[in-house]
Amino acid sequence: MTTYFVTGATGFIGRNVVERLLERGGEIHALVRPDAGERLDELIARWGAQGRVHPVAGDLLQPLLGVDGGWIDARRDRIDHVFHLAALYDMTAPADMTETLNVGGTRELVALCNELRVGRLHHVSSVAVAGSFRGFFREDMFDEGQQLPSPYHRAKFESERVVREQARVPWRIYRPSIVIGDSRTGEMDKIDGPYYFFKAIQRARDLLPQWFPLVAPEVGRTNLVPVDYVADALDVLAHREGLDGRAFHLADPSMVPSGEALNAFAKAAHAPQLVARVDRRLLDALPKGVISMLMQLPAMKDVRRAILADFDIPDEIIEHVGFSCELDTRDAQQALAGSGVEVPPLSSYADRIWDYWERNLDPDLFRDRSLAAAVNGRTIVITGASSGIGKAGALALARAGGIPLLVARGQEQLLQTKAEIEDAGGTAYAYTCDLSDMDAIDALVERMLAEHPAIDIVVNNAGRSIRRSIALSLDRFHDFERTMQLNYFGAIKLVMGLVPHMRERRFGHVVNISSIGAQTAPPRFSAYVASKAALDAWTRVASSELIGDNITFTTIHMPLVRTPMIAPTKIYESFPTISPTEAGELICEAIRRKPKHINTRLGTFGEIAYALAPKAVDQILHTAYRVFPESAASKGERDAGERASMEQIAMANLMKGVHW
Repeated sequence: MTTYFVTGATGFIGRNVVERLLERGGEIHALVRPDAGERLDELIARWGAQGRVHPVAGDLLQPLLGVDGGWIDARRDRIDHVFHLAALYDMTAPADMTETLNVGGTRELVALCNELRVGRLHHVSSVAVAGSFRGFFREDMFDEGQQLPSPYHRAKFESERVVREQARVPWRIYRPSIVIGDSRTGEMDKIDGPYYFFKAIQRARDLLPQWFPLVAPEVGRTNLVPVDYVADALDVLAHREGLDGRAFHLADPSMVPSGEALNAFAKAAHAPQLVARVDRRLLDALPKGVISMLMQLPAMKDVRRAILADFDIPDEIIEHVGFSCELDTRDAQQALAGSGVEVPPLSSYADRIWDYWERNLDPDLFRDRSLAAAVNGRTIVITGASSGIGKAGALALARAGGIPLLVARGQEQLLQTKAEIEDAGGTAYAYTCDLSDMDAIDALVERMLAEHPAIDIVVNNAGRSIRRSIALSLDRFHDFERTMQLNYFGAIKLVMGLVPHMRERRFGHVVNISSIGAQTAPPRFSAYVASKAALDAWTRVASSELIGDNITFTTIHMPLVRTPMIAPTKIYESFPTISPTEAGELICEAIRRKPKHINTRLGTFGEIAYALAPKAVDQILHTAYRVFPESAASKGERDAGERASMEQIAMANLMKGVHW
């Protein structure tokens, strides 16, 4: 029976390799830390390998890996193969830790192999040893004067040097490229390589239709291999004769553009794909060092970190996305000839990789993203809380443990909302205020701050909508004044009154209820859309100034909601709308996730369409202007028989959520 000693047997590549060795009928001695035996026990049960896999207590940080001297004496000259897979593969890890575990651990492993006089040492290195080498990096290359741009690159290089220079037993080196999940099951155990960009793909899918064309810079070429290929290749190469003293690239023979690889995953996710990729050489054509110099400026570093953090991409890895060299795989291919082991095309298994990530590895699955975690014990000001969207949001937030401060003009309905919250076991406070009166807002802020030790969140929901064409508004300028007074001035007055308090506490979140109309500019809503657009613009400026104080903003571009505000326009009774409860859930989502904005796909498309083809959009909206006439209410009349036509209903359903 062939006897193996394996480090890193419980790791991602390691456990796949052990499965192959067990299929050969081998006996496995697996190095495990004294406190980490549970994981190996679970795997032994999964493999059905009781009595064939034996734990060996040890530690990479100890001399001879901390393996007991008696164990060494009993097995000297009796270990046929050693597989060294234990290493720190994290590019974001501190340099000293990477050096200690990868280089120091390899040094002690080699010393142990020499002491045991093993039959053969198999060291799993990485194509990272190529560093920033430019050109064709052959498998027989090692120290070519290449730059090693990160602690991870340097540690892999030095670990390989230790094997080459210090091993007194036959050795072979294997250099996997970027290892991703199993091509048959998609299984993966960590976020690495292309997985860092999956969140951005997911975000694009949620915001844009699949057919929408994307443009992005090409960040270089990449090389991806599934873990089952790496394990199969290691198994075959380790047991073939005549290969000692050589290195093998376990990589795809063909380098692929990173954008092409991301498109394979985008297709699997049913997300928009990159239809145009800007050649990186255009950036390289700039004077040498311009880009790197700009990115070293503190302000630019903060910008980059903020963008990357929004997509869960570590800042440390962004410089190492693309390869600078071609990877030679001819020796590995020749040695694998006849085994049937070859790299499958990414397109044949990208869907399984994506599906496994989304079901098991998506970071959002492991965060406490519950509404209760976001609002429990938080004091939340909600304007327009006596009915509709505001009331629905207040009820939901109170159920999750939030403490709503209910603000509206009508005291009776406001107290009814408060009573409903208290009857359900929640806590709420009611404040009557005319939010179009600036002095009243000052008094409101003063009173709330006097009665509550902290105000954490503001939801600007109170608003007024007017559906009336310019032609009918020429002698009604007060429509614009009163809409702006409540929707814009009232909203920002309230926030500005609370900003000093939030800055002092270094915490605050503001949710502004805007409208899909601010993105699509539907006819007859010039007063309303202008007021919401003003609030959007103010928010963009204020958020850039206050983010340093940890005060954040979310804008919800709300689609058409069935509330009393739209009741005067009778044709809306036949239009697709969302309920106040659904709108209230969007408020909860804004507080739970704190995104910059919550949009509908149609609203986002409207903004993009206007940026690309504004004249065409004008014509489309003018068609809607003709299809949807003035309401009786806009003319100061009543028409009990006012109903939507089939043409109007069809267009409203085609552009669901837009105010017409």
